Amino acid sequence: MSTGTATATGTGTAARTTSAGRFKALARAEFTLIGRSKGVLFTAVFVPLVLPFSVSRTMDKGDLKGAGLNLGTVMISSAIAFSLLFAVYSSLVSVYASRREELVLKRLRTGELRDLEILSGAAVPSVVIGLVQCTAVAVVCTFALDAGAPEAPQLVVLGVLLGIPLCVALAALTTVFSRSVESAQVAAMPMLLVSMIGSGAVVPLEILPDKMAAVCELLPLTSALTLVRGGWSGSLSGGEAVKAIAIAVAWILVAVFAVQKRFRWEPRR
Repeated sequence: MSTGTATATGTGTAARTTSAGRFKALARAEFTLIGRSKGVLFTAVFVPLVLPFSVSRTMDKGDLKGAGLNLGTVMISSAIAFSLLFAVYSSLVSVYASRREELVLKRLRTGELRDLEILSGAAVPSVVIGLVQCTAVAVVCTFALDAGAPEAPQLVVLGVLLGIPLCVALAALTTVFSRSVESAQVAAMPMLLVSMIGSGAVVPLEILPDKMAAVCELLPLTSALTLVRGGWSGSLSGGEAVKAIAIAVAWILVAVFAVQKRFRWEPRR
């Protein structure tokens, strides 16, 4: 009996020391912590669901029609943009900053967890919330606003899958410029404002002047939203899709490289 118990205990301990076991344990702990943080939870869950409907009232349907767009398609990409920005990016800025200031990240690095496991595990709750929201708002807009089914669903999925790691990496990078949890939210504002105004979350690039649109195409989140909107409407050509994917991948690589070089694992003294 004792031998069997010892064997089972040893097996359980070994399972927890694997990369997958450590990652699962960290992700479970993060779900518990984010559930206790009412401010972060409110930002992640409710803000992305409310903002798109507020934005829809300011959109000129005549301008959208002239650009070959309809309100449903634009609302889907806007709602997904707000989910990525608030459920993933903004909430993770608070999470990373909070864990750093509480010395959680520093303690985790002294154990078996690798840097990528620590940052990825902390991001799991926000990523899950973001994915659920993206799916929910897409379904709601499809039926409520008569957006119809996506013409190229693979591009829509690819846009979301590229937007999520980009927002995670940018969130980690943003904490470099903050000294506290409160200042982290201030540091996140430029990315939020630039993405909402210039990446097509509030105003589609199709109705902007050509020169301004060309500049906005190079912003971090623009490519992901271009894939979502173009994939839904079927208006994105093969060359345009490849260009958007290349820009998104380039931004991800740059952000990940910057995080590897600059990310702070403990508070500034």
